[in-house]
Amino acid sequence: MSAEDRRAMIVHAVLPLLVEHGANVTSSQIARAAGIGEGTVFRAFKDKDELFDACTAEALKPDHVLDAIAEIPVDQPLEDRLVEAAEALGAHLERMGALMSALHASGRHRDPDQRRAAKGGRRESMAAIRAAMVELFAPEEDRLRLPAEQLATLFLTLLFGGRRLPQDDAPTTRQVVDFFLHGAVEAG
Repeated sequence: MSAEDRRAMIVHAVLPLLVEHGANVTSSQIARAAGIGEGTVFRAFKDKDELFDACTAEALKPDHVLDAIAEIPVDQPLEDRLVEAAEALGAHLERMGALMSALHASGRHRDPDQRRAAKGGRRESMAAIRAAMVELFAPEEDRLRLPAEQLATLFLTLLFGGRRLPQDDAPTTRQVVDFFLHGAVEAG
């Protein structure tokens, strides 16, 4: 196994532990989860901080959600495509939020340089997600009132804005999609 593959394997094994234990996860828990010795962990990463940074970077990457969106069949109704995409995006946000909350709660905070880097990465991620959403609108281009790029931006704004509501008040994914597609006023 290459050094890069070993690092990736360790990161994927450690992510669930970080969500559960935050920065308080022990070296032995890390090694056990990865199925390797503690020494191997610290040959791949100089210390736990470097490992945690790699885990955070992996969790913030949009690769999994982009793959999920790309797998949505474009021959199904637009409403169903948007519901699937919204659910994949919601799961992505929940995973990121769970990790960041666990790390923060256990006393690990990002320094200002990490925050600046994360902002740049967040912009790139959102651009990639927006482009993936545009592809879901493309088959309907002749029926759309606005360009697919603008609709993708509006949809993501509506979808992500609702994540700040308390769970009891939050609309369901299908309600968000229905509102987006059909508005607030009954036809006629």
